[in-house]
Amino acid sequence: MRKIDKIKQYVFPYLLILPSMVGIGLFVVYPIIKVIILSFYSTNMINPAKTKYVGFENYIKMFNKVMFKKAMVNTSIYTLVMIVVVLALSLLLAVWLGQKSSRINYICQMAVFLPHIISIVSVALIFVQMMEPNFGLFNSILVALNLPTSRWLQSSDTALMSVLLVSIWKSVGYYTLIFIAALQSVPRDIYEAAELDNAGKFKTFYKITLPMISPQIFFVVIVLTIGSFKVIETIRLMTNGGPNNATTSLVFYIYREVFNNTDIGKGAAAGVVLMVIVGIMTVLYFSSLSKRVHYR
Repeated sequence: MRKIDKIKQYVFPYLLILPSMVGIGLFVVYPIIKVIILSFYSTNMINPAKTKYVGFENYIKMFNKVMFKKAMVNTSIYTLVMIVVVLALSLLLAVWLGQKSSRINYICQMAVFLPHIISIVSVALIFVQMMEPNFGLFNSILVALNLPTSRWLQSSDTALMSVLLVSIWKSVGYYTLIFIAALQSVPRDIYEAAELDNAGKFKTFYKITLPMISPQIFFVVIVLTIGSFKVIETIRLMTNGGPNNATTSLVFYIYREVFNNTDIGKGAAAGVVLMVIVGIMTVLYFSSLSKRVHYR
């Protein structure tokens, strides 16, 4: 092989991935570096001339803020509930809808997936109306059933759970279809062997089904965690972080610092904290859960 051919052999693969690497550099690496740099400055969007280096002052002030601590607690609760409830409901629906290939099952799968493709703006506005305490649909149903009504989004005790209800309703269908596809890829002969051994349904599900779809479960847990930490659209549209910051998430806190308080530095500091938390969570998932993932 000529020397020029060897050079082409080694250089050509890098040329193929060059466009992707440039895109990652411009839209991923550069923004991360820029956010880290901005977090050490006090930057005013209205008057850029007042920009000055403040070191770790933004971080110190942020960790001393009650609102930031509240946002961290709300985000943690939101993430934990989303992971547990969405994962459980998606698995149950997938097992139920993926048993038989019938027209009714296909229709049910479409119905379950439908909320995922509806705009979050439409979903939020509809649920805000249904959760209205005086004439909303939910309270009307509770009154008809002689049950106590709720203030839903207007009470700090129930606002976060009300937002979670909407998020769960919108997300379950997407992950259900992922699990249905995973269940359909499990070889049938494994279940037949389990039946010959007189294994019960629960034991079959725990010993065979869960290990066989563990890569998809691992994927869903990571995606749910990252998506839950970044939640903002539902909160912005339904509660605007209220009442009394009961639904303020970490990303909404960043949004408020940047656009309401016009201080990019403090928002960037919160963004760095969010990036570190998500990074740590991802590393912990890969270091602990990945060992239990069964790849065929």
